[in-house]
Amino acid sequence: MDEAVRDMKRHGLASAEFMILEVLYHRTRIPLQQIGDKVLITSGSITYNIDKLEKRGLLKRIPSADDRRVTYAEITGAGRELFDDIFPKHASKLHGMMKGLSAEEKQTATELLKKLGRGALS
Repeated sequence: MDEAVRDMKRHGLASAEFMILEVLYHRTRIPLQQIGDKVLITSGSITYNIDKLEKRGLLKRIPSADDRRVTYAEITGAGRELFDDIFPKHASKLHGMMKGLSAEEKQTATELLKKLGRGALS
């Protein structure tokens, strides 16, 4: 985990910022309320990191046309361009770190880490 976080920081992003952008990179737009469940960080941290990413022009908030209570986060062109550059490098680094595990062991490790993360937030 330490090596993965170092790699995120090498790209100028805190781990929470990186994870939020990663979710948006793959989903484009998501309600702010759902981001915490996807990246396993608290709602207060979500707001703080969304503000930072928005100031940097990497994402934007979009009010829902259907429900005034819902606001979406959407990756911007600049955010997509940044992630087009750094995500493949980061993914390759993670795959390299996991090369000693079988596909089944990788799946088990992923499930256990998610379970630990969810438990830490409860």
